[in-house]
Amino acid sequence: MTPATAYPWAEANQRYLTAAVQGVRAHLERHAGAAGPPDDGAASRALAEAAALLPAPAALDTVCGAFNLSPFERSVLVLCAGVELEASFAALVGSMPQGGEAPTFALALAALPEAHWSALTPGAPLRRWRLVEVGTGARLVESPLRIDERVLHYLAGLYSLDAHLAGFVEPVPFEDGHLAPSQEALAEAVAAVWRGVEGPMPVVQLTGAAAAGKRAVAAAATARLGLRLHVLPAHALPAGPHDLDVLMRLWEREAVLSRSALLIDADAAASGEARPEPRLVQFLQTTGGALFVATPERLLLDHRPSVTFEPGKPSAAEQRTLWSTFLEDRAAALNGHIDRLAGHFDLTPAAIEAACRLAAATEDAGDLGGRLWEACRTQARPRLADLAERIEPAATWDDLVLPALQAQTLREVAVHVRRRMTVYEAWGFGARSARGLGISALFAGPSGTGKTMAAEVLAHDLHLDLYRIDLSRVVSKYIGETEKNLARVFDAAEAGGAILLFDEADALFGKRSEVKDSHDRYANIEVSYLLQRMEAYRGLAILTTNLKSALDDAFLRRLRFVVTFPFPAAEQRAAIWARIFPAQTPTHGLDPAKLARLNVTGGNIRNIALGAAFLAAEEGTPVGMAHLLRAARTEYAKLERPLTDAEIRGWT
Repeated sequence: MTPATAYPWAEANQRYLTAAVQGVRAHLERHAGAAGPPDDGAASRALAEAAALLPAPAALDTVCGAFNLSPFERSVLVLCAGVELEASFAALVGSMPQGGEAPTFALALAALPEAHWSALTPGAPLRRWRLVEVGTGARLVESPLRIDERVLHYLAGLYSLDAHLAGFVEPVPFEDGHLAPSQEALAEAVAAVWRGVEGPMPVVQLTGAAAAGKRAVAAAATARLGLRLHVLPAHALPAGPHDLDVLMRLWEREAVLSRSALLIDADAAASGEARPEPRLVQFLQTTGGALFVATPERLLLDHRPSVTFEPGKPSAAEQRTLWSTFLEDRAAALNGHIDRLAGHFDLTPAAIEAACRLAAATEDAGDLGGRLWEACRTQARPRLADLAERIEPAATWDDLVLPALQAQTLREVAVHVRRRMTVYEAWGFGARSARGLGISALFAGPSGTGKTMAAEVLAHDLHLDLYRIDLSRVVSKYIGETEKNLARVFDAAEAGGAILLFDEADALFGKRSEVKDSHDRYANIEVSYLLQRMEAYRGLAILTTNLKSALDDAFLRRLRFVVTFPFPAAEQRAAIWARIFPAQTPTHGLDPAKLARLNVTGGNIRNIALGAAFLAAEEGTPVGMAHLLRAARTEYAKLERPLTDAEIRGWT
């Protein structure tokens, strides 16, 4: 006999399936009277010879064992497979009295040994696990039978995800080397929960905010157990009980056929979409097999054991090691840049590797340290399109006109952001307490005094992304929704330490009232939650207000910086006018001292300058005092203020 080692599993599996089909053919031929009594010994020998060539169990035996098929149910499955695999077998079935274009239970009951009626019931394996599909017929036993396509491919030794699941689940690849040591240890702990377990497998709950870390740990844990990992978004769970039950059965079957675990991602649902918690809990408690659930907080499962882990991103020290690993021999030339990258950006191993590749692909765009910083900004850029607007900062320190004290305070803000890791880690301040490490600032002053421009200046100076938060979308009248929206903002921005600008924040951060009803109580909770997240945020969070007096004193005490933007004095207005026009703008005869008599803020000055530029461009002449006078009248009319003779005396 040819040694078993000479046959790959796929070829040996095909031989085994063919032998099984021939065994069922023999029973059909005897039932049809086309041959004498079948040689059961010959069929058994042919099957045994095929089995001897298998280096691993045949797919047919795996299905029968996993779904506990009786000998008769096994023969029915092979009967349905034979019709699909061999034209002559299909012709034989079609020629039989109980046959037709497809086999029937009537044919199986009449022709196959050890027949039993219970194989037809919906709760029996063939129909419960949808191994065969029952078509429409006048009577159950006369209804056509068809093997499920996914099962047929599996019996033939081919892997393909069930077409019915393709719209629900997707594979999660495991990339070796993309885990930090702490994540590797957690993956091994997760694998140990399922390794050698007897009875129902406990659900592994992966909690916390690090969504990417959860997937990476789950993929590594399943790889250790020789399993594939697929992910199912929780919001894709069907709402109807019947459809949910069908999905559960299909996944349980797929888990067996493809040796897979399932990760249900409920993080996305928790961060904005309607949470499908009731049907999610039902799915987790009813569906067998290896299940993960990724969720911000632990779910209560009454009818199934579960264990909880909280994967996180690599620590700053681990990220430094990953940077050095992925940069290889280029790391030595960075001279401190790695510490800066690891200290400011909170990236996954995959994102760190991607940043290294992106920086290497743009070698003509500046020094390596700068390219890596920009690559990190790209990798860490949060998805906040529905709650925030990303502002491309263009303003610099030269564009900002403020009194010396305020300007110095803003520069101190930049120093705190730039040197935070030196003070917190290298100098030990962070080890004393995790509280108060976030850098928060309040910019207070009338509209147009430069609060948003100051945030732009900081973002430009620090080479960081700036996001202006739309509080009208964040604050919700529904209890608990404001905190969820704030969590989305901070969680999404955490990886890149982006600057968050909560513009005109009076609506959310006004004086906290005494608790008179449930809405007062929850309004206070919203403010307290914001303070908590600001204190823990690794980047800079800026609040702006037009009315500092409206803010609670306890709130102000928890902010690290408070910068008051005053209404500009005449000297400051003259400085603003002196630099308001870009160098490319043609001007003639402008007098900043006279223009400074306009008693307006920097924002109004910009509007007047811009309006005058359009007027001059229409005339094809340089911008002059006459154009500015016309633009000033328009701006004052918008402000519903009179333009006095004293303000414009001597302009033209």
